[in-house]
Amino acid sequence: KIKRLNSLQEELSGSVKENLDKYGWLLRKPYKFKSQKFYRWDEDEFMSKYHFDENAENMYEEFEDEEEKDIVKINIHDFRKFSKDPHNKVDYPPFGGGDGMVLMPQPIFDCVLSLKTDESYVILLTPDGEVYNQKKAYQLSKKKHLILICGHYEGFDERIRTLADIELSIGDYILTGGEYAAMIIADSITRLLPGTIKSSSHENDSFNNNLLDYPNYTKPRVYNGMEVPEVLLSGNHKKIAEYRKEESLRRTKARRPDLLER
Repeated sequence: KIKRLNSLQEELSGSVKENLDKYGWLLRKPYKFKSQKFYRWDEDEFMSKYHFDENAENMYEEFEDEEEKDIVKINIHDFRKFSKDPHNKVDYPPFGGGDGMVLMPQPIFDCVLSLKTDESYVILLTPDGEVYNQKKAYQLSKKKHLILICGHYEGFDERIRTLADIELSIGDYILTGGEYAAMIIADSITRLLPGTIKSSSHENDSFNNNLLDYPNYTKPRVYNGMEVPEVLLSGNHKKIAEYRKEESLRRTKARRPDLLER
């Protein structure tokens, strides 16, 4: 059983450096407890020397496995199982000729309609869809039930589009199938769901408010002659917030000026 950090103060002896070496891992590593809260070691010499946030206990959360929280359920459905072909074929050469194979509508329709409910929102993943972004991720995170249709091969029968509430693309490039796009979208949405991570962790992400994220630093303070900006070590939260806002704007202007035009 891990003791509360504030109870360690009476047991500590020697220099701050020795105590950090012995107990510092308690400050850095999060643990899962249902009835116990971590407290920092409130020692002025320690705080000033190692530049810990005076609200450091807020950096750690009590958390449970996502499976225990039942935050999200992801199911994979093989539409070959819905094929009426004796060999479970789901594709066929395109009418009019051409390269590749085209997904037939029957297996896709039967699969999607077997899953669809009044709360379902159907997404068709296709290169000519609306380009996916963080704003869309927030919108989709509000939906109760998402069905993602993954294309493959040369493409899909045009009539499959009638199943979709929206068509999405993850960028101007071609993949062998939509499965990779589905994983990207599923991950970006899941991390926005309540209980997955702290809301403040994603509220400052790149692309929120059409800005890129500010630069981040951690230990050591100096590496290969490169130093951490002094303002981040000052403990002045107002100045730190101002610095991060300025850096976020500067980085966006330099790297993605198109975001500021939106």
